[in-house]
Amino acid sequence: MGVSRRSFITTVLAGSALSAIPATAHARAAAPTAAAALNPAASAPGDVVGKITVGYQGWFACIGDGAPIDGWWHWSQDWSQAPSPSNNAIKAWPDMTEFSTGYQTGYAALNSGGPATLFSSYDQQTVNTHFLWMQQNGCDTAALQRFNPNSSEGPTRDAMAAKVRTAAEGNDRKFYIMYDVTGWTNMQTEIKADWTAKMSALTASSAYAVQNGKPVVGIWGFGFNDANHPWSAADCLDVVTWFQSQGCYVMGGVPREWLTGVGGSRAGYLDVYHAFNMISPWMVGAIGDIADSDAVYQQFNVPDQADCNAHGIDYQPCVLPGDVSANQRVHGDFMWHQFYNMVRVGAQGIYISMFDEFGEGNQIAKTTPTTATVPANSGLLALDEDGTACSSDYYLRLTADGGRMLKGQLALTATRPTAPVLSGGDTQPPSVPTGLRATAETAGSVALSWTASTDNVAVAGYHVYQVTGSGSTLLGSTAATAYTATGLAASTSYTFSVSAYDAAGNASAASATVNVSTTGAANANLALNQPTSASGYTQNYVPANAVDGNSSSYWESTDNAFPQWLQVDLGSAVGVSRIVLDLPPQTAWATRTQTLSVLGGTDGSTFATVVGSAGYTFNPATGNTVTITFGSTQVRYLRLDFTGNSGWPAGQVSEFQVYSS
Repeated sequence: MGVSRRSFITTVLAGSALSAIPATAHARAAAPTAAAALNPAASAPGDVVGKITVGYQGWFACIGDGAPIDGWWHWSQDWSQAPSPSNNAIKAWPDMTEFSTGYQTGYAALNSGGPATLFSSYDQQTVNTHFLWMQQNGCDTAALQRFNPNSSEGPTRDAMAAKVRTAAEGNDRKFYIMYDVTGWTNMQTEIKADWTAKMSALTASSAYAVQNGKPVVGIWGFGFNDANHPWSAADCLDVVTWFQSQGCYVMGGVPREWLTGVGGSRAGYLDVYHAFNMISPWMVGAIGDIADSDAVYQQFNVPDQADCNAHGIDYQPCVLPGDVSANQRVHGDFMWHQFYNMVRVGAQGIYISMFDEFGEGNQIAKTTPTTATVPANSGLLALDEDGTACSSDYYLRLTADGGRMLKGQLALTATRPTAPVLSGGDTQPPSVPTGLRATAETAGSVALSWTASTDNVAVAGYHVYQVTGSGSTLLGSTAATAYTATGLAASTSYTFSVSAYDAAGNASAASATVNVSTTGAANANLALNQPTSASGYTQNYVPANAVDGNSSSYWESTDNAFPQWLQVDLGSAVGVSRIVLDLPPQTAWATRTQTLSVLGGTDGSTFATVVGSAGYTFNPATGNTVTITFGSTQVRYLRLDFTGNSGWPAGQVSEFQVYSS
């Protein structure tokens, strides 16, 4: 998986890192004053100056989520296998309450008895939920991390950029692309090509971050003193000035010792650092307690700020919550003291590292508050690891208050104002619902009911889930003890469970499941809104467009790369005998013939030919639609294998519809 930022920092700073820096190292720098924040050389407030920016990884995937990477991306050491105690890559467990889909892991059940499921960043609902939390908690801007895109991770990272754009636009947040160049061999040329061909298009979004009238781009990793960051100062300077020539405001994630060129920084890079419009020294792995923060304030932050002021550079130091697994957080005191130091030094902005970094345990995203919702025997800790109860959203709320202090809405104070648990302090979940049963079935729906739960305060409602072999999917929520699941396939077996929740957000473990089958044969589109995957896609013409019910959107494969394929997961094995393929009906789409075959399977890895290769003509005069019929075949996965297209050098499908008859 390569070298992470943390593993590099902790290697370089092994031992007594802070004591190794002499107190006189920056003796020429003046101490800050209250006017430092009003430094006339600094930029005016924009989307990063005067704002809280959060580093957003967006790099968690699960097998079965439809992501091109098709693995447990960053959840496990071996991505081909489900995460488990022996295949673990995380240091904390997320609060799964608000995610509509969870994917079953190899961990034991939660201590409370519920299933040990994890979210996928590839699900748009996950990203939407994360950006909603940002909106609710004063996180102004998200820096989407983009590692070398010219690898097997590239298609998934491309898709994540589009998902982040959608979520930012929908939640009134800003975002920008932050390139992490760690381990990127041909970085100097490829980073420019990636921006020109792909990422620059995102600046058309109303949500793309702008500072000083220019789109923001971040580059993390120049000048770090290790083999994963080998470029010369001249090469790095070339990249910075190139982005500026493209009209960008360039933020640099740099080593802690950037100003002196010792320790973690290569010597001779000061001209590179001074070329950035904004500097953000990295601190994860470099500080672990309040004393470290105070030492860094005196030895680094004060001279850093003075130098940035002198050179008209905006200073954006890091603030981190601390590694849960290393007991660094001290129920928020560690993080708050960093906010205090960064505001009093006069920083132009603050960078939170990170929003969703469960691999380093430094996430502010909602995290399980107690060991009740941690997998049994996993060794993972919860937010109450030091004996102080903390709500799952505590570090989001703490960030909100840190942002208020940065913006002058809260007076500068070293005393943390944020309560670990909101007034009332209800941390007890409702009892587990019992008696779950099906009361009626149709070809497309199942009516459910159950016995009410109890709670120490009051039950606010119930979450209803569909349970599959790969996890559970939230179908909906209700305040009643009954719910009707709709949009189901005919003659198909389904499994359901229910959990109760209260007004404080505490959720019970899942109920016992109930299995029920729908009746009859319904002539409904079985592929509508089902998970999709593909061999590749162009720009934002993603596979999901082919099952969204919108004939104006479409999937388009990678150009000039036949054969190409598009696949839909119907959710369970079902008999199918008809496929309808559409292209957008507009007359601008000239008549074309696409050559394709139809493959089917039940496990997603082994496929048999359902319909052999043939040419199918799409004519806008007749609706740009093609129907393929065949004998009834039991499949869960259907794949279209394209080998030619007379109208464009790629496979194209607006709607991929599948019917039982």
